Amino acid sequence: MTKATGTMRAARLHHGANGGTELRLDTDVAVPVPGPGEVLVRVRACGLNQVDLLTKDGQTPQDVALPHISGTEVAGDVAAVGPDVADWEIGARVVVDPIIACRHCDNCVRGETNMCRNSRVFGVQTPGGYAEYAVAPARQLLELPEALDYAAAAAMAVTGPTAWHMLRDRAKVVLGEDVLIIAAGSGIGVLGMQIAAAAGARVIATAGGPDKVRRTLEVGADFAVDHNDPSWPDQVRRFTGGRGVDIVFEHVGAATWEGSLKALARGGRLVTCGGHSGFQVGFNLWHLFVKEQTLIGSFGGTRRDFLEVMKMGGAGRLRQVVQDRFSLADVPKAQELLRQRKVFGKLILDPTLP
Repeated sequence: MTKATGTMRAARLHHGANGGTELRLDTDVAVPVPGPGEVLVRVRACGLNQVDLLTKDGQTPQDVALPHISGTEVAGDVAAVGPDVADWEIGARVVVDPIIACRHCDNCVRGETNMCRNSRVFGVQTPGGYAEYAVAPARQLLELPEALDYAAAAAMAVTGPTAWHMLRDRAKVVLGEDVLIIAAGSGIGVLGMQIAAAAGARVIATAGGPDKVRRTLEVGADFAVDHNDPSWPDQVRRFTGGRGVDIVFEHVGAATWEGSLKALARGGRLVTCGGHSGFQVGFNLWHLFVKEQTLIGSFGGTRRDFLEVMKMGGAGRLRQVVQDRFSLADVPKAQELLRQRKVFGKLILDPTLP
């Protein structure tokens, strides 16, 4: 066993003075020691995610123990290994698969690791990557493809498998279909556009504001609309000759739900993985059954999805947009940009920055 000792810097959630939580940079946090089956990773890149905001706001299904280190999307170097870990060498470049499944239940045996009822999410139910070091189960690591750098891998660790699972596993996109990517300027939206296009679909996108609309077209959308314009569903239907789209890739929730259904074709499928603008939505049951539409839930990605996305990233077939990098001290600033939806693609935390 190899051990790392000493202290590290970490951006941690603490109890706030007036209730709630506050994010503080702590400079004397003990470097965690990997236990049996665990590896200590020196964090080189950690993607910021909406779940980090939900954790800060106390909106996760279960409360997290404070102080807490968020950060689900981690890539870095193996710095130490715990007892009985023989598969990893110090210095190996790795990325963390964030869905920690039990690997023994019926769902896991079927390969549905995202549906494991005993699962934990790295950086939510465990300490994560808002720190110089993080401990992860050795079996959750994947060696980085040579062509993939730390930031690129971290930026795809959650968004990539989630988008892949939505479109390929759940909605089963096929050649020639029209796919509408809601909020295509988000991290998941950027990769959703590419995954749909790789399947041979025509990609239609919504984005917030003219600049994001322009950038979605640069990434590869065939048509894009500003979802701040109330007429955006009508614009989508006109582009499709009045028919509507075969698949809606939905992850925003209440703010876009009505428009998403309006843009959906007869026989179309709406697949959703989130609702950051609100989880309570409604729909007209008559339209659902008369038009034979399908609503599909999707959660995270399986281990198989994770491996496929990293393989595609290493081959240059999937590329995330990284808008900016931040130091540990600037995590609050980065989170505020995410909260205000001023991000195209992903923001990356780099603990090596001063």
